[in-house]
Amino acid sequence: MKRLAIVMFAGIISLPAVVLSQDTITLSRNEIWSKVSEKNLQLKIQDQEFKSAQADFKQSNALFLPDVSVSHTGISTTNPLMAFGSKLNQEILTPSDFNPALLNNPEVTTNFATKVQVLQPLVNLDGVFGRQAAKSKMEAMQLQSERTKEYLELETGKAFMQLQLAYKAVNVLEKAELTADANLKLIDNYFKQGLLQKTDVLSVQVRVNEIKNQVQLAKSNVRNASDYLAFLMQEDMNGKIYRPVEDLENSISIAEPNTGLTDGRKDIQAMMKSADAYEAVLKSAKMNFLPRLNAFGTYELYDNKLFGAEAKGYLVGVQLSWNVFDGYKSIGKRQKALADYTRAEAASSQYKAQSQMELNKTNRQLNDAGHKVSLAKLALEQSQEAYRIRNNRFKQGLEKTSDLLGSETQMFQKELEYLQAVFEYNFTQQYLTFLTK
Repeated sequence: MKRLAIVMFAGIISLPAVVLSQDTITLSRNEIWSKVSEKNLQLKIQDQEFKSAQADFKQSNALFLPDVSVSHTGISTTNPLMAFGSKLNQEILTPSDFNPALLNNPEVTTNFATKVQVLQPLVNLDGVFGRQAAKSKMEAMQLQSERTKEYLELETGKAFMQLQLAYKAVNVLEKAELTADANLKLIDNYFKQGLLQKTDVLSVQVRVNEIKNQVQLAKSNVRNASDYLAFLMQEDMNGKIYRPVEDLENSISIAEPNTGLTDGRKDIQAMMKSADAYEAVLKSAKMNFLPRLNAFGTYELYDNKLFGAEAKGYLVGVQLSWNVFDGYKSIGKRQKALADYTRAEAASSQYKAQSQMELNKTNRQLNDAGHKVSLAKLALEQSQEAYRIRNNRFKQGLEKTSDLLGSETQMFQKELEYLQAVFEYNFTQQYLTFLTK
């Protein structure tokens, strides 16, 4: 009996038993995936991470576009230098303003200045490679987002198949319950006729109670599988359960093994893009030692009234700057970038090797699962025939009650094992497709 329970719940999480709700929602595989792709929170999180990387890349447009700012400043001063400069900017100086007494002790002077300032980057090689790094990171996040969607499609398919398997388990165990009830009725009649002992009746009653408990647990697992699908679709079940439109496949189609790992797989591409980003960061750190060339310009309006514009002037220029030494900061930044790039390259190589190992393992699992299905199918057919023979012999008084019960248990156990084997093969086949996608 323990073996029967273990087989029935393989791959399905057990929780306290609940009664199946009458409020059942039927869904097909395509309907479920449509809702998952639209509402799943993991996909939304991944999408926002991509948008964050995309925003970082857009910030690098500052490497080519001008920085424009506008300001309006008002001051009131008796500072000799500021007072004289303010009048000069306002173009209101007179000969009397050069009086030493007024220069040294000016009256209160008011000045309002409106300034439009433009900064235009010209040559910043470190920024060019920084932009490349931001672009590679954005592309890596996009590929990772697409791979996450592929994984969720696989996970949704698995959850749907688990729901199908849970319903099949309920059907098989309910069939076992009907058979056990019929056997109990038959054995009780034999007991009343004095053909069997009370212990035979009690053994069958124990068997019936065990099956009823397993049916209840199987129904609870339907609820568990429904809850997981609801979680993937971000839906509130409120006591409802799902019922699949399609039945669980009870046969398999043998597939040829696929041992070729391609660099076109999106997660592998994402790892390579990530390494490219670190390489660009390293180049940017190296370019940090080179000078930068930038242009600047201002257009200024001055007046002694708020928002006035009586006097005007402009300033344009070009600046070549070179940070010769910044206290080892740039050197340390370059060393860190080199270490990060080396780590990213190693991580990419390790991921490829690990993916190839997983692919080889899954091919072997698929081959083993195919043999398991064949043996499980043969065992099911043999157990069904054995039960039919023992049942006929029992009715003729040629078999013991314990032998009949053992044969009955084995028959339903083998049916559940076969369904589980088909589930494992079909999912392994889907997983192999995911690994080679």
